Amino acid sequence: MQKSPSRLKFRKFQKPEFTRRKRVPQKVAMKTIAPNAQEPLTSAKTRLLIVWGILMTAGLGLAINVYNLQILQGAKLTERARNQQMVSLRPYMPRRLVVDRNDNVLAVDRPVYTLYAHPKLFKKTNEEISDRLAPIIDRNPADLVKIFQGRKSGITLTSSLPEELAERVRKLSLDGLEMIPKYSRYYPQDDLVADVVGYVDVDRRGQAGVERSQEKWLERSVKTVRLSRAGNGALMPDYAPEGFLNSDDLRMQLTIDSRLQRATRNALKEQLEKFGGKRGAVIVMDAMDGSILALASQPTYNPNEYSKADISLFKNWTVADLYEPGSTFKPLNVAIALENGVIKADDVFNDSGAIRVGSHTIRNAQRNGYGRINIAQILQNSSNIGMVQMIQRLKPSIYYNWLERLGLGQPVDTDLPFAVSGTLKSQEKFIHSPIEPATTSFGQGFSLTPLQLVQMHGALANGGKLVTPHVVRGLIDTKGQIHYTPNHPAPRQIFSAATTQKVVEMMETVVTEGTGKVAQIPGYRIAGKTGTAQKASPNGGYIVGARITSFVAILPVESPRYVILALVDEPKGANAYGSTVAAPIVKSVMEALIPIERLAPSQPIEEKP
Repeated sequence: MQKSPSRLKFRKFQKPEFTRRKRVPQKVAMKTIAPNAQEPLTSAKTRLLIVWGILMTAGLGLAINVYNLQILQGAKLTERARNQQMVSLRPYMPRRLVVDRNDNVLAVDRPVYTLYAHPKLFKKTNEEISDRLAPIIDRNPADLVKIFQGRKSGITLTSSLPEELAERVRKLSLDGLEMIPKYSRYYPQDDLVADVVGYVDVDRRGQAGVERSQEKWLERSVKTVRLSRAGNGALMPDYAPEGFLNSDDLRMQLTIDSRLQRATRNALKEQLEKFGGKRGAVIVMDAMDGSILALASQPTYNPNEYSKADISLFKNWTVADLYEPGSTFKPLNVAIALENGVIKADDVFNDSGAIRVGSHTIRNAQRNGYGRINIAQILQNSSNIGMVQMIQRLKPSIYYNWLERLGLGQPVDTDLPFAVSGTLKSQEKFIHSPIEPATTSFGQGFSLTPLQLVQMHGALANGGKLVTPHVVRGLIDTKGQIHYTPNHPAPRQIFSAATTQKVVEMMETVVTEGTGKVAQIPGYRIAGKTGTAQKASPNGGYIVGARITSFVAILPVESPRYVILALVDEPKGANAYGSTVAAPIVKSVMEALIPIERLAPSQPIEEKP
């Protein structure tokens, strides 16, 4: 027990050994570290340089990238951004109206609807839907039921549902029906002026008539505009250019008079049915300027249902088909002979009924002779023999040049499409073959279009000028002001006014005393010429028994202005001639033309007792 305290004291005053040992290494350690004291500072600087280098490199890369984006690719990226923010829009503009000279609408764009059915969405039975829908779209209910059973969606029921019928469909309030609006070309007069106006196909491209030839004027010029889009893609109208949806009120006005057109077509149809003709046509032209007041042909088509028509009807045969005019060309040959001074108005020729030309014998159509006849009587009786003798006084080369001056062998410059060139023998053959001038004298051996014959007779009616036949007057606004007029070639003077007046007066005797008596109208002086021509075969020669009957008239004789031509192709019957088939058509047309144009009588009209 006593040893214990002393031991404690000793331990209390004795310095611990580990303390002494600790001081010595501490001094040694201090002496060892002192020479390398700047190593942490160097390391920090290195790290700072590395970070600085990285930042400089990144900054340089960023600067290079900014330069690339802003300078090198700036314009390209700006355009790309603009394209993402903008949308190009070409607003739909309806095709211009087509109207006649009295502003009656002949063609117009109207809204129609494509009607779709989705049977899977029907909430009524197929039978109930069909019964209610069929009367509106003119379909058989049973047929609709079969259609609905065959497909579940996307069934096209009609692609041109008019607006008034679309409204009736809406009022049914039937689920599963969908109507998509669009514009469609509509022809209110149906087939009345189809040969002039033509039609527009499903791609809204004109395929016939003025719809084709005047496409650039009927299509309104609409520029593509660029509009801004919001973030959600919606258009921002605030950035739309002012007036970009506005369109002009211009319409295309034709020279056609619908009243005269209707009377012309009715007269033509009546004679075609009476004589069983293959086809027929009538043209009425104002010879002062070449404007066509009526142009009708049969058979024709309804442009509202063009897909059901014979495609051959789309080409107006008065400008697209050739024929030999026969005796209706004789007045022009008389004018040529008079103009060249080889005949005088009172010259007399001997018609024996036959004449020998080379190895050929030419006869009159009736196989008879008329004896001594003057030029007017040659036209009255349609004497082939008299015409041959008349043209034989003219040198073939001079005659040929005059035929070319008239435009034979060339297409008519007109605004109707598909015009073709007539045919005329080569000059060498014509000059060295006597039969060619002889047959040409009575309208055979060459061909032209009906419109070209009207143009030539127009030169007889207007004092000798060859004008351009046309149906387009121009673009007018709603106030009747003209904004565009077609630029037609200047009229060419072919004959002198004195010559043409003599010929017209000779043609008057055809109506008063000759084969055109049926065309007489009390109180009016009318000039005319009948034609009954053989029909040429495509293989050469003529088709046995086939003929084209025609009659051309000019009125009034004292102040010639209007030319009317009627043709009937292949009429049936022994009594089918120009005087019996075509002349009555022209008379009916003139009876409609006189009040429309307010033509005063040439002389007092005798009242029938």
